[in-house]
Amino acid sequence: MHTRIRLAALAAGAAVLAAGGTMPTPASATTPLPASSTRNHALAPSGIAYLPANVDLQPTASGTWVNTGLQVTLPGAGTYALDLDVRARLQGVPPVNTYMVARLWNVASGTPLPNSERILSQLIDTTATGAGIIAKNTTSPISERITVTGPTTIRLQAQRTNASGASTIAAIWSDSAGRTSFRFNRIF
Repeated sequence: MHTRIRLAALAAGAAVLAAGGTMPTPASATTPLPASSTRNHALAPSGIAYLPANVDLQPTASGTWVNTGLQVTLPGAGTYALDLDVRARLQGVPPVNTYMVARLWNVASGTPLPNSERILSQLIDTTATGAGIIAKNTTSPISERITVTGPTTIRLQAQRTNASGASTIAAIWSDSAGRTSFRFNRIF
């Protein structure tokens, strides 16, 4: 079957040439591939880091950003995909409305990465006092892209906010029950 198809293609090409025409050149033969297509992606800078120690947000004032020990250093110029899994532990006693937010912080520029904020967890329970403790563990993703001109360190920051009532535990955790991780991969 494949031999017949090849013979038919050869015959068609011979007919075009016999009629004085020219065979069209495939685009891949005349158009160079972009540099990003020819690069060996297996060699693109990438890495993963894990939160080295749990981070207790409870001692800080509501709404205060806290640096975590989780950060990566992007090794050079390029565009990077950043992917995090952030495990949050939150507890309170009703009535309560408390939540945790994380973001990415560019250490070199001293600014947050635009649009990197993610709510990690929220407790809302307006039942009467004495209803008992409520708590939850959640893992939330953060995915962003960043273009840098040289080596750049990106850090995870987090905060808790007490809209009403107060949390009794607010922390970023990483252990054998669930890791907080930060991956990067240069894509351009």
